[in-house]
Amino acid sequence: MGPGFSWLKRLRDFVLAVAAIVLFAPLMALIALAVKLDSPGPVLFRQTRVGWKGRPYRLLKFRSMRQDAEAGGARWAELNDPRVTRVGKWIRRLHIDELPQLFNVLAGQMSFIGPRPERPEFVRYLEREIPLYPLRHSVPPGITGWAQVKYPYAASVEDARQKLQYDLYYIRNASPLLDLRILLLTVRTLVFLQGSR
Repeated sequence: MGPGFSWLKRLRDFVLAVAAIVLFAPLMALIALAVKLDSPGPVLFRQTRVGWKGRPYRLLKFRSMRQDAEAGGARWAELNDPRVTRVGKWIRRLHIDELPQLFNVLAGQMSFIGPRPERPEFVRYLEREIPLYPLRHSVPPGITGWAQVKYPYAASVEDARQKLQYDLYYIRNASPLLDLRILLLTVRTLVFLQGSR
């Protein structure tokens, strides 16, 4: 990804994030109220993820699981995960639990499009198991990405290995046209409620 495109991408991300926050503010307020009334715990879920150049940051989501969901340690989400709350089931299905990440984009910690950021615990493990895995961190992480629209949810080392191929393809071929294609495929994913757990 060239420096010119990186600069334009950051400018685009900033403008779109501001517009989206204003547009979705009423919806986010309703989701926050629903999460608060549904189960004990904070409205927002803050979790450390590995970002650009391997730097950690705090990713924001609406909380969709019980407050004690990881009392036994970090683990990937499962199909029909019993830790998910009633409201959490729906906001995950509609992917609107991701809306607070607009503030991560605004802060420059994320882009709209790029490799999905992973947790440090999983990154350390996957870097030992998968050659070239650290290359994912050569661009800012994204809310959506080529791997997300081309491959189902990753919940194993083999899944992560397959998704890495798509992430590396994006890093090598990033362009406004590819970003547009990913956005259109993301809209299709949202419309047909695909990819959530």
